[in-house]
Amino acid sequence: MRRIFFYAFMFLILSLFMGCTQKNSSIVDQVNPFLGTAPLVDSQEIGYKPPEGWRVWAGLVFPGSSLPNAMVQLSPVTEFGTGAGYQYEDEKILAFTHTNKGHWNYCNIPVIPEVGLPNRKSVGAQFSHEHESASPGSYSVLLKDNDIQVKLTSTKRCGFHQYEYSSGDSAMVVFDLGKSNERVDQLKITEVGKNQIKGYQRNGSRRVYFYAEFSRPFIASYKMAKDEWIDFNGSLTSKSGDPLVAFQFDTEQSSSVKMKIGLSYVNTEQASNNLQKEIPGWSYEQVHSQARHKWESLLSNIKIEGGSEKERMIFYTSFYRAFLWPALRSDVDGTYRDARGNASKADFNYYTVPSLWDTFRNKLVLLSFLKPELSGDIIQSLVDRGNKSGYMPTFFHGDHAAAFIAGAYLRGVDNFDVAEAYQLLVKNANDPEGPREHLNEYLSKGYIPTPRIENPDVGTEANGGVTKTLEYAYDDYSIALFAKEIGKSRDVEKYMKRAGYYKNVFDTTTNFMRGRYDDGGWVTPFNPKRPHYTYMYREANGWQSTFFVPHDVNGLIELFGGPKPYERKLDSLFSIPWNPNHIARNVCTFIGQYCHGNQPDHQVPYMYHFIGKPGKSQHYINQIHDLYGIGMDDLALPGMDDTGEMSSWYVFSAIGMYPFSPSDTDYLLSTPIFDKVKINLPNDNTFIINSHSREEGEFLRNIELNETPVDDYSISHDEIMKGGKMNMYPADK
Repeated sequence: MRRIFFYAFMFLILSLFMGCTQKNSSIVDQVNPFLGTAPLVDSQEIGYKPPEGWRVWAGLVFPGSSLPNAMVQLSPVTEFGTGAGYQYEDEKILAFTHTNKGHWNYCNIPVIPEVGLPNRKSVGAQFSHEHESASPGSYSVLLKDNDIQVKLTSTKRCGFHQYEYSSGDSAMVVFDLGKSNERVDQLKITEVGKNQIKGYQRNGSRRVYFYAEFSRPFIASYKMAKDEWIDFNGSLTSKSGDPLVAFQFDTEQSSSVKMKIGLSYVNTEQASNNLQKEIPGWSYEQVHSQARHKWESLLSNIKIEGGSEKERMIFYTSFYRAFLWPALRSDVDGTYRDARGNASKADFNYYTVPSLWDTFRNKLVLLSFLKPELSGDIIQSLVDRGNKSGYMPTFFHGDHAAAFIAGAYLRGVDNFDVAEAYQLLVKNANDPEGPREHLNEYLSKGYIPTPRIENPDVGTEANGGVTKTLEYAYDDYSIALFAKEIGKSRDVEKYMKRAGYYKNVFDTTTNFMRGRYDDGGWVTPFNPKRPHYTYMYREANGWQSTFFVPHDVNGLIELFGGPKPYERKLDSLFSIPWNPNHIARNVCTFIGQYCHGNQPDHQVPYMYHFIGKPGKSQHYINQIHDLYGIGMDDLALPGMDDTGEMSSWYVFSAIGMYPFSPSDTDYLLSTPIFDKVKINLPNDNTFIINSHSREEGEFLRNIELNETPVDDYSISHDEIMKGGKMNMYPADK
């Protein structure tokens, strides 16, 4: 009997201990940076059978070390010229590179440890996922060919490498500066003493400078010339070819070689200064610990309870991914290279241009929501570029700095030059010489014509006239909101009128947004199921594009003829099956015609809210949640993450509030995945969302904000910032 009591007591203690351990475990450890690195291969999940040799553009993310919005992204590369350099199905690591975005860009300053001098074709080493790990701020792997254990971590502007060789190995560290994800048109590498080197890579107009220091002197250095290794002689500058430079270390006394490397976009002196300020010592553990702490501090702004282990992993990995880009470009002393190519200095952090076409929809809202100071610095960086180039920067398609800046300002972000930002947006919207393509036609006709092209196919190049018209109309609406907020009342009517131009590409005979020729006639023949890269639509088809009117859904409902035909159209969007013969590499993963594998229709699942049927929205939101973490080892995403847009969609929808119109400050409400969500707000208030006694995936029809009923299934940004509690109950509450 005593033994039974003893075992029962020990079981109770163990259970309590495990419960406390789970409750107090680090949020960082719930992030899996490999999510999104695996390919989509199942044609049922993709929606069509990819042509032989295609890798569907899903995920395109990297698993390496980076701090939030840092200059350095230190990550393995398994194939150059791919979306993010790393492909989960590959078996060989070619290098570790120090920059990454996930859009076939960067992957600069490739470095790889070797044993002996490799030939050109043998650079790199085999690896397996069994001996590979990653978490925010670190990456490690065993390079099997030479039995080298690699550990990587980073600071904002610097990378830290630790290599463990076998004793007595001919230990080499090889720089492969002829490689990156973009064409390298010039490089330079120079010895500085016996344990330091410096140099740069140039990709077009951008130079990435580096200054590296080793934990011990190298005993020899070599360069490859015509596939033969010769003495390095201290310096190499090249505008062509594929040079390798190797540094040799004596491992008889110690098998460890450490390298710390600073980056700068200004010069090597600034790279050295960054290195000395951010990593003055040689403790890998200290740098790694600081990186974990920074991520833990950020991720703990949203704490969740409930949900499955997989759902928590996807949530925090998505949260993590949302804060990797845009990337820092100013050095520790505030120096940066401006839009004119000159070294400048500022009292704000200077960042890259965000991927505005992708991320204005939700990710940039998330940054403004949780880190308004960061958001303001990003906007001031855009303003700085605009002042020096003449126009507010755009990205890829549309003019969505307008939506980003207006939405951020209306949410209280004001640490940027508000007046200058507004003037630059107005200039973009009115100057035909500016970055808004086909602006003259948009202003004179109220739409952007589609050219007459016989038998246009998926890849037919044109101007994406329907998509541009819809997006310019939304951007003009955003300018109108901004104008109203800063007292430019005379501008409000002008831009609100232009916000209605979306109606000019709506064909009432088909109830689709449809291309129009220059003479006003509709594009014929017309197949709304066929996707296009740029003909009529940008990376979408007629079904996916027709609903992009986030600023005037009630007006769109009227165009359809009222709530009933609008509802039938939405139902058809989600039910008419995708034609598997319609293959577009960046359009995949469907629910009917709805495509979660690309951005243009990501707001559509919430559009049943506008006819009082949010339960229908919930039905499809639940299905979309299940598309995250599919494919090989459950590590695939349903499409391109696009620097955190797809991740941010998950973050918002998982906590039950989505920024349907990003330049407005209301969030549409849905059922959270989790039982409790606690948001630590930037004004030190706390907002808590409780989901009570729900069935799996049921829409919670009764919502209370601080014990006051919420009838319209939406909440304003100001209401959230006041703090408090929102309780969600099932229908029979």
